[in-house]
Amino acid sequence: MPRPAPRVAPATRATRPVSGLPEDVFFAMVASVCGKLNDRLVYVKNEMSPRRRKAEDVDVFAALVRVMLRRGPAELTLRAIAAEAGVTAGALVQRFGSKRALLHAHARHAAATGDIGFGAPLDPRAASPLQAVRAATAAHARLATSSRAALRNLAYLQNDLADPVLRRHLLRLKRATRARYEQLLAEAVSVGELRADTDVRTLARMIEVTLDGSFLAWTLYREGAAAERLRDDLEATLRAHLVRGVKRKRLRSNSRRGGL
Repeated sequence: MPRPAPRVAPATRATRPVSGLPEDVFFAMVASVCGKLNDRLVYVKNEMSPRRRKAEDVDVFAALVRVMLRRGPAELTLRAIAAEAGVTAGALVQRFGSKRALLHAHARHAAATGDIGFGAPLDPRAASPLQAVRAATAAHARLATSSRAALRNLAYLQNDLADPVLRRHLLRLKRATRARYEQLLAEAVSVGELRADTDVRTLARMIEVTLDGSFLAWTLYREGAAAERLRDDLEATLRAHLVRGVKRKRLRSNSRRGGL
């Protein structure tokens, strides 16, 4: 026996479209209002969340470097970087596009600013030009806080050399750093820290070779702390160019601090 058709309630003022508006226009207005309300609810939710919706690029780059110091290239993920930066992985994808693009953006920033992620290696606030040069050993030492950390950073160096974009930015960074060495050495000559006949261009190149070579040698020998080896090797490179008495003054100053 056929079942009767369901009864449909007659339209009321609450269910009818607004008088004078076509149904499609009415429902489009309703959808617009609902969409705006949903956006507002999402905004409030994000504002109340402890995780920030946005972070400056420099914050993301610093977070990237911190993760790189703990993880090798194969373990580096956008999720880990996002968690370190306090944002979502989707936000990083939206901003940079991919992990590779993020690495390229960081390399471009480092080449432009001289900051690879934990402060400029040549501190302009140093007490003297040579002090600023000596401070550069700290940046190298942070890459070798342990043998495993040094090996991870060598793996990243291999990636930099294999990727044409990363290599180009690394080359810009190294050239800018060498130029800064030359500037500081010239200032050291002018203030009497280095001998007047010092070839600052050659010495700047030797400092670069010394620090890079000292880092690589430590990864093999692993004798003592990398920071100590870097400082000793840099002093050996500078020794022949120091004005007599400058080194002794520095050593006495260090010994006084050690005795406090």
